[in-house]
Amino acid sequence: MPLTVLAARRRLSRLRGDTGPAVDARRLVRPVAVLAAVAVVVIGGNWLSVPVGLAVAVGLDRGLRRIEPPQARRQRLREAADLPLAADLLAAALRAGAPVDRAGAAVADAIGGPLGLRLERVARSLRLGAEPQQAWDQVSGVAGGDRLAAAAVRSSASGAALAGALTRLADDLRAGRSTRAEASARRAGVLIVLPLGLCFLPAFIVAGLVPVIVAVLGDIL
Repeated sequence: MPLTVLAARRRLSRLRGDTGPAVDARRLVRPVAVLAAVAVVVIGGNWLSVPVGLAVAVGLDRGLRRIEPPQARRQRLREAADLPLAADLLAAALRAGAPVDRAGAAVADAIGGPLGLRLERVARSLRLGAEPQQAWDQVSGVAGGDRLAAAAVRSSASGAALAGALTRLADDLRAGRSTRAEASARRAGVLIVLPLGLCFLPAFIVAGLVPVIVAVLGDIL
């Protein structure tokens, strides 16, 4: 098969938003909950275990559905990490005189990944004449993407310069990420010290206080 055809198919796949086959783990939640309920009923062996099994099934179903799949978490984190760079590149392309749709397409090719797919859909929607609000909704699901979409829609409505807003957005996102990283590091330090304190305190009581108390009681008695 010619390389041009392969490249065209890959590009068409990206435009459709296809990311390859993936297993939806949420489809397994209901069978797991049902099997757990059956196991509870079988182990209980009486009618009283039926409501317990139903409660276990409902609890497992709701609890497991709240767990974020690893693939979705990786995609969410990558989109959030790529957004500041995407905003900077969009601002640079707009300052160079590129229209918004062409700037979005160029940045999508440069960024790649899930955020690149979103930006490519935005660019395609704008080229096809979609309303800015509808087109930029593609990035609203990304952390910080709602601010990018709001700035783009506001610029299309008022004619305000979008490049400056994108640069400020990128700076704010990087500052927020640094603040969150510092807070996580502080929490990690506390969590690391806590087990050490829990181990040290009983040892201190046993090795330091107990002999003193025993000696004092021995002298008194």
